[in-house]
Amino acid sequence: MSWFESLILGLVQGLTEFLPVSSSAHLRLTAAFSGWEDPGAAFTAITQVGTEVAVLIYFRKDIGRIVLAWCRSLYKKEWRRDHDAQMGWLVIVGSIPIGVLGVTLKDQIEGPFRDLRITATMLIVVGIIIGIADRMAARDETGGRHRAQKQRKGLQDLNAKDGLIFGLCQACALIPGVSRSGATITGGLFMGYNREAAARYSFLLAIPAVLASGLYELKDAMEGGHVTWGPTIFATVVAFATGYAVIAWFMKYISTKSFMPFVWYRIALGIVIILLVMAGVLSPHAAESAG
Repeated sequence: MSWFESLILGLVQGLTEFLPVSSSAHLRLTAAFSGWEDPGAAFTAITQVGTEVAVLIYFRKDIGRIVLAWCRSLYKKEWRRDHDAQMGWLVIVGSIPIGVLGVTLKDQIEGPFRDLRITATMLIVVGIIIGIADRMAARDETGGRHRAQKQRKGLQDLNAKDGLIFGLCQACALIPGVSRSGATITGGLFMGYNREAAARYSFLLAIPAVLASGLYELKDAMEGGHVTWGPTIFATVVAFATGYAVIAWFMKYISTKSFMPFVWYRIALGIVIILLVMAGVLSPHAAESAG
């Protein structure tokens, strides 16, 4: 991997990690359209650590409160009813599905799931689902002429059942084209949460999963020696800087704007990929690395 490739892939990772468009799909597609080798699951996981560091810094006050309250709840019963302490447990509960499935389906994630036909299908299907959830949320938030506005849930309403459902939605993002943020936010909207609450929990929920995945891949990469370290570290730094800016923009955007631009983009991109594969212009396995 060249330094130029790592710059572009780092930018793509940072720009797409927190938007409901699937960063893993865009990394895969960037390599395919550019004629580069697939950066691979290890590169993706390690660069995602950079974007998660951006989450840690952006939500540092929230995370600090949650970690402190959770630790206190371990030995002080009165803290177990504290909202921040409960949030700590809910993040743990929500992280279970992706942890179990990530280990169980590791070979599929690094192999068959990277087929561009699967990626394109997921872009379209999940895009439509996001669109339905967004319209439903917009209808509830604005209300109708002859009915009262429906109050959607906030993070204070989160419970273990909903946290587990959020986690199952996040696990779907193991398939390129789904989108971690897109799946979890959409799940939250269907469960009646407002956009900001769903997005905030989505970002917090991603921290354990992404950091664990990155460290796991880091261990494998150090043992196997199949990662070009200089460009990979550079891409991770680029992803961090870009990702931080995107988080700040996205949290403001979702408070007033619709997800429909992302929905139309996903559908259009998926259709283009399918047409290119059907026409033989693009191989479904284009840019796959030999390792």
